[in-house]
Amino acid sequence: MNFSRKNKLSIKDSIPIAADDIKFINSAKEYRAEMLRLIETAQKRIYITALYLQDDESGREVLHALFKAKQKDPSIDICVFVDFHRAQRGLIGEKKSLGNRQLYLDLTEQYEHAIDIYGVAVKQREFLGVLHLKGFVFDDTVFFSGASINDIYMHAHDKYRCDRYHVFNSTGLAHSFVDYLKSNFIDSNLAPKLNIETVPGKRKLKGIVKLIKTRLKRASYKVLPSDTSSGDLFVKPLAGLGARGNPLNLTARRVFRAANDTLVVFTPYFNFPKALAADLRKALKRGVKVTIVVGDKKANDFYIAEPENFSTIGIVPYIYEMLLSRFVKRNQSYIDNGQLNIQLWKDGVNSYHLKGIVADDTYHLFTGSNLNPRAWSLDLENGILLCDIKKQLQQRWLEELNAICQNSTRVKSINDIEAVSEYPERPRELLRKIKLTQIDRVLKRFL
Repeated sequence: MNFSRKNKLSIKDSIPIAADDIKFINSAKEYRAEMLRLIETAQKRIYITALYLQDDESGREVLHALFKAKQKDPSIDICVFVDFHRAQRGLIGEKKSLGNRQLYLDLTEQYEHAIDIYGVAVKQREFLGVLHLKGFVFDDTVFFSGASINDIYMHAHDKYRCDRYHVFNSTGLAHSFVDYLKSNFIDSNLAPKLNIETVPGKRKLKGIVKLIKTRLKRASYKVLPSDTSSGDLFVKPLAGLGARGNPLNLTARRVFRAANDTLVVFTPYFNFPKALAADLRKALKRGVKVTIVVGDKKANDFYIAEPENFSTIGIVPYIYEMLLSRFVKRNQSYIDNGQLNIQLWKDGVNSYHLKGIVADDTYHLFTGSNLNPRAWSLDLENGILLCDIKKQLQQRWLEELNAICQNSTRVKSINDIEAVSEYPERPRELLRKIKLTQIDRVLKRFL
């Protein structure tokens, strides 16, 4: 099959990989165990990239493990990259503090040999865009997940946040991830260290952001030339910032368009960008069986269960649910004939954070992108496109899908979704005000 031409999915700059070099991990607890195992066994380099590494039990455990690896062998190259703004504030609702950066400073003082912890400021303010790159490199292994590093992502206690986790043993892929981080953040001097006493103030940061935005809109993963003529399993790293010419966004659209039989989409926040929503409609019209796995509003990480603690940010899950209800209503005929399958994920008090696209059990886009307007145009995102022509990974992939869907129920009509009239008083009143002031369009762009 000439999939580069027929399905518009280019294999240029792709890396051949064996099926045995790809591992699927299916739980948050396994994610934590695998992370710590890879830290302990790494010998040459460890590059950690996440939205945040939090000052809690799991964050401290991971950070201590990194520092201990450095003490054991000071020659090992250990770098951590997190969002500059997110690292320097507390959780939403907490009083002003140095945030996670205080932990970074404390541990740097505690150990003789320091690791490098960098803060990447994609925009001048956090709400305008963040570092949302994913992926951890351990020697020649890339551990890719949409998860960040804290107790809930790693299921340290009673609650967990469900995500996807995949391990790729590939020297070429690991080199490309490290090269991207080095060239754009370290060698460019555009990512200040967070575990030193001073960080750039607002004026200096403004200049850094201007330079890094320009750089990142042109940046891409570099891949050494390799022989792809005889292989049938490839991976291709992708990154993108901004709505125009974004390689990751364009690839997401191409995966939608490549689907002839089946299309599976994971998103925690139901609000597809217009272009992707149009591709979804076209897939349904050409007869593709579409499955969308989305989190119930109570599984949203912004959901506030206690009415007395409700604040404005808590309206977010309700807006997503309203958008889902509209989508269900418009596409009821596809649901009725079994072509559209919407799975609503909910598991007690746990939350849902899955992302990704799979077409025909062949084209997999592993990504941290939420596939919403914010990810599409504001955040720095990345992903790995996997082309599995002979469907060697089909059984493992379907096992992952089945495990995820065990905690989901099928939406048969809007009657399976809570109506606005049934919402608690405070979110219902806030939604009314949003509609009256017509700012819901603006809100949807940032959600």
